[in-house]
Amino acid sequence: MRIKLVISLIMLGAFLICCKESQNHMVDKKVDALLIGGGIMSATLGSILRELDPHMSIDIYEKLDSVAFESSSAWNNAGTGHAAFCELNYTPQRKDGSIDIRKALEISESFEVSKQFWAYKFSKNKDLQPNLFINNVPHVSFVWGQHDVDFLKKRHETLIQNPLFASMKYSEDYEELKSWMPLVIEGRDKNQKIAGTKMDLGTDVDFGTLTRILIDDLINTPKANLYVQHKIIAITKHNDQWLVKVKDLASNTVKNIEAKFVFIGAGGKALTLLQQSGIQEAKGFGGFPVGGQWLVTTNPALVNQHSAKVYGQAAIGAPPMSVPHLDTRYIKGQKALLFGPFATFSTKFLKEGSWFDLFASITFSNIIPMIQAGMKNISLTTYLIEQVLLSKEQRIKALKEYMPNAKLEDWDVQNAGQRVQIIKNDPEKGGILQFGTELVSSSDGKLVALLGASPGASVTVKIMLDLLETSFKKELQSSVWQDKLKEMIPSYGQKLSENIELLKKVRERNTQFLKLL
Repeated sequence: MRIKLVISLIMLGAFLICCKESQNHMVDKKVDALLIGGGIMSATLGSILRELDPHMSIDIYEKLDSVAFESSSAWNNAGTGHAAFCELNYTPQRKDGSIDIRKALEISESFEVSKQFWAYKFSKNKDLQPNLFINNVPHVSFVWGQHDVDFLKKRHETLIQNPLFASMKYSEDYEELKSWMPLVIEGRDKNQKIAGTKMDLGTDVDFGTLTRILIDDLINTPKANLYVQHKIIAITKHNDQWLVKVKDLASNTVKNIEAKFVFIGAGGKALTLLQQSGIQEAKGFGGFPVGGQWLVTTNPALVNQHSAKVYGQAAIGAPPMSVPHLDTRYIKGQKALLFGPFATFSTKFLKEGSWFDLFASITFSNIIPMIQAGMKNISLTTYLIEQVLLSKEQRIKALKEYMPNAKLEDWDVQNAGQRVQIIKNDPEKGGILQFGTELVSSSDGKLVALLGASPGASVTVKIMLDLLETSFKKELQSSVWQDKLKEMIPSYGQKLSENIELLKKVRERNTQFLKLL
């Protein structure tokens, strides 16, 4: 009797487990494209897919109660409209003294692609005002000391040979530089060796506002939905598609969504979600979180004197996102000046993340690359420790190198965003810390994650075109998609850096529809 009872209980337990498994795999909804994260990445991809296929069903899931609160927020993003006009770290000097401009050309061309897509979107809706998110702000590089002046001059001579940078100005004249950036030059020793370059084509971009504009436009089309306060708790392969388990934080209910394609664009959280998917391609990837803080002023007496983004040289050991710059910013229509960012460190992968994010991301496949990368970047660790310990007075001292007459009482400290730099296993070098962005996809291209940081937001459209080549190869071969892409992005399939006439037409079109100079 007891044996029969035990057997019956075992069979009942097995039956309940099977029922639970069946319930776990019950599909509540099917969708063509499921986009994770309510930032500029998902907004851009969703917008492009909607233009290419008006009948595709698209869902966006965001954990917070609104979109663009994390990396895409104006306060959390450099907002430069990275075009490599002023960022000196994109043009390193080679050992032979020559300037390597390959990265600058790639980024500048990519930003032109982004502007073309934005111009297309705003040309379709005349009621939208582009100056809500993009404004002309000259991009200036500024250096001092003979060594850096020589570098900047050689950089300028190299860059202006390419059409993308042909209009770049160079000066060592005190008065001319003062006309470009009064706050930077006033109070400076006239005998100091200084130099600057200026690109009037530069822009300031509020990526938070742009994200909201694109998502609002998307969800006003059929079969497109935005779900906020929804947390992704599992991603598994299911019937040659992806089963995404989503928890509604407001109602505390869980749903299973079956998707033909999944994009993980959740900023710093993308790494752990990618790891949850279990794809082979995710192995070996790790992440190193770096945060930031700004010095901010809205004092009209200062703000009205400065209209430029002034970038300098990065400190030794500093990550690219910490290149110092004194920026004119337009945030929700209000003009402000920001200086920084000063680096901070946290084990969180997002500002609204968990202190356990870094530790939870460590796996058997990435622990060795992470240790190796850490050993190779002692200078970065030292730099971060020094930055964290800075007082407000010490931050003002750093500001005075760019703005000699800066006063403590005019400036406040504002937290910037969290970024997760990529750690990956290089076949030859072992674990390396990689700056920039990278798409990681499953073998069939039906699950893609975007890892990394700067210059991500500025080159989002180019990133999404690369994604299409990975995940929508068949559709991309159709004349319908090809024609639409060329309508949205006139330079699609061509190099602007090698076609002066096309570049001129593209820039004129962008100026017209984005209402730029």
